[in-house]
Amino acid sequence: MKWNPIILFFGGIITLLLLSLRSGDVFINDFQVPKGWPEPFYSFHSNPLTKDGFELGRKLFYDPSLSVDSTVSCASCHLQYTAFTHVDHAVSHGINGRKGTRNAPALVNLAWNKHFHWDGGVNHLDAQGLNPIEHPTEMGNSLKEVIRRLESDPAYKNGFNRTFGEGPITSSNLLKALSQFTIQLVSANSKYDQVMRKEEGVAFSEQERRGLHIFRKHCSTCHQEPLFNANFFASNGLTPDSLLNDLGRFQVTLLPKDKYLFKVPTLRNIAYSYPYMHDGRFQKLKDVINYYSSGINSNAKNLHQSLKKPKKFSEIEKKDLLAFLLTLTDQAFLRNKDFSFPR
Repeated sequence: MKWNPIILFFGGIITLLLLSLRSGDVFINDFQVPKGWPEPFYSFHSNPLTKDGFELGRKLFYDPSLSVDSTVSCASCHLQYTAFTHVDHAVSHGINGRKGTRNAPALVNLAWNKHFHWDGGVNHLDAQGLNPIEHPTEMGNSLKEVIRRLESDPAYKNGFNRTFGEGPITSSNLLKALSQFTIQLVSANSKYDQVMRKEEGVAFSEQERRGLHIFRKHCSTCHQEPLFNANFFASNGLTPDSLLNDLGRFQVTLLPKDKYLFKVPTLRNIAYSYPYMHDGRFQKLKDVINYYSSGINSNAKNLHQSLKKPKKFSEIEKKDLLAFLLTLTDQAFLRNKDFSFPR
């Protein structure tokens, strides 16, 4: 029997698609949505993902020349092996050793975020990169100067032309290039994920299973599966630092109800993303668990409703909860060479 080559071609395409979807994953503009996960918020239509765009964004992410004195890159505060945050400072450090006011958030699963930064001051990933570039204590530069430097670099010029077409480098395309890299920092292969996918030979220990039960009962209101974050802001009752006196979301909205509210962070790779809280006050996960067990001031201003009743975990329950949180570590993500410094 003689096969029509057109039928063979499209048959091959369909077969590849079926194979790629066998696990239940869904692809949007070459972006893989893990099985069972919600649809991303990010609009891929306005910034179609390409291999050239990813590589350009990765190069920019690791390039200190984006800062005014060429000493600080995006990766300076967002290191891969610490879940794209940093562990050596409670708050971020920028040019000339200047200290910021908040702990650098982990960059992971950003396609599902509606808001960025601890106070939600940015509501679109394609605008997020502007803040650190122009912030005086972070990179201290201007988009105009960054564009001038990029235009004078033939390699960058070629990279932007391949990604966005011939023409001058624009600030919009600079920010979109950064998004093309960071949007693909997807962590979805921890032990927790493997158990949820019912992979052969992978199961929770009895302690981890008890910890999951505790987590779902006491923590899941804010840290919602499968992303283990939430797209809202909440106060967890932390006493404001006497020097920083960070008012959180209030600094954006100026609404009294938003005082001391901060974006609910993800718990994915939490074992690697210390220090914890918006001001990095806790170094160890057990300190965080102790705080939620018995350290919350139930009369704190704007305290989230779910925290007004003390948890009072037993010592065994604390260990069980910690054991479960460790199952959120995704070693494949932390070691993925595609996300590492371009060689």
